[in-house]
Amino acid sequence: MKAYAKGAGADGTCIKKRLFGSVPGRPEGRRDPVRADDRPARLKLRQFEPIHLNQPRETKPVSETPDWKQKYRDSVLEMEAEEKRWRQVEQLLRRLIGRLCAAGMGVDPQLDDQLMTIAAANRRHSDAQELDRLARTLTAAVVAADATSPVRQLASAMPPSAAAPHSAAPMPPPRPSAANADHWDSSRTAVAALLERLLDCEADHTKVRPLMTESAGAESDAALASIIARTADLIHERSESMARERLQAAAVLSQVTTRLEEMAHYLTESKSASRSHFNDTESLNDTVMSHVRELTDEVAGATDLALLQSVVNARLESVAKQVRDFRVREETRVTEYDARAEHMRGRVEELEREAQDLHSKLDREKHGARLDPLTGIANRRSFDERFTQEILRCARAQTPLVMLLLDIDSFKTVNDSYGHRAGDRVLQSVAACFTAALRAGDFVARIGGEEFAVLLSGLQLAPALHIANQLRTAVEALRFHFRGIPVRVTVSCGITELHPDDASEAAFDRADSALYRAKNGGKNLCVAA
Repeated sequence: MKAYAKGAGADGTCIKKRLFGSVPGRPEGRRDPVRADDRPARLKLRQFEPIHLNQPRETKPVSETPDWKQKYRDSVLEMEAEEKRWRQVEQLLRRLIGRLCAAGMGVDPQLDDQLMTIAAANRRHSDAQELDRLARTLTAAVVAADATSPVRQLASAMPPSAAAPHSAAPMPPPRPSAANADHWDSSRTAVAALLERLLDCEADHTKVRPLMTESAGAESDAALASIIARTADLIHERSESMARERLQAAAVLSQVTTRLEEMAHYLTESKSASRSHFNDTESLNDTVMSHVRELTDEVAGATDLALLQSVVNARLESVAKQVRDFRVREETRVTEYDARAEHMRGRVEELEREAQDLHSKLDREKHGARLDPLTGIANRRSFDERFTQEILRCARAQTPLVMLLLDIDSFKTVNDSYGHRAGDRVLQSVAACFTAALRAGDFVARIGGEEFAVLLSGLQLAPALHIANQLRTAVEALRFHFRGIPVRVTVSCGITELHPDDASEAAFDRADSALYRAKNGGKNLCVAA
């Protein structure tokens, strides 16, 4: 994690700054590697035209295509936002490690030394290897402290009949003392919240789900510390993956820059050839006119017809030679121009194909970044964007807008009783049920865990309540079975009407309050705020 905090570059330079170069206060004379006007263009060749001695040749303007590189800049900015979100998770994790170290102090002197070492390493932002080594050392210290704890000594001193009334039942690990009960509960809650947030961000749930299961059953500081260490490894892996994605984007932009520089070089050569043609034409024109003037003077002063004929022939031969040399040079220029133009046309077509492929890939990635990987519906980020859009449209068109907040009842029981795979299937089925039951213009998203949000545009509160009850009864009618055992699944719903000046936090607070009343009212209910 520490190594990645310096950025993807070995020298600590921000990739965005290295790619685009145009930043406030940069030194004069430093050329940006990617310029806004370096856009791919399809060149149009023209027929070779007759020579006009008095007019310079003009090149036709090169057509421009839309600035598609902006999409790649947006992609880099989006990855930077994702990196910032992961840094926040990392900061939360480090604060959690500090609190756990403080909560575990005072139990055992050896354990206190280990906790102080971990807290110091956490403050100086040690990397994952050092934290993993400290976690193993802490585990050994906790085991040693448990072995010498008064609870274990008391248990070993008791008679066998009292100490082990059921010989087959193993003794559970010692739980935290009453003095640290509040710290223990808050630490477990914080770990659970961190893993839940990590689950929403991580596409591969197979690594996060086991940590959530272990966190729910953790009975000691060592177990919780091991979970936190592995969570830190997951965050580190995700950060490295984001760094690789950013480097790939940088490589793509570097290739695009190289192609654009080739096009700029071609245009420069074309301009130079055009200037050379103009200068050559002017030179030929001056030479011919000079011969004409000299011939006129000689004709005016000639007295012998034979001598005049010889002079005229010499002048005409000189002019003919100048024209022949000019045509040879012109043909050479045209051949070189055609070769360059053909080469550039092939490169432009190749660049257009690559750009189209990259456009498609980028669109797919952007689309996928706004979908929940488990259910296939919109995620929290997509919902926040749509919420802002609908609020603006509600204010502009003066149309009603209602938000539903739905939560699967007793979903933790489903996970604990039947496993997380069964819970995933329940989430997928409920999401599909919502999608099928809603109107085409309605918007549904999974915003976290077993919670869903729906935006109903153009409806007042009463008809929106009717739709909410339809969703509720549709979920209740779903039939789930686990190894032949029927599993009943229901949802509760909180409903609130949105206003043109509503903020997202205020709307969620009202809907969440209504959902809380629905839960306390017996669940499987819809309540309006």
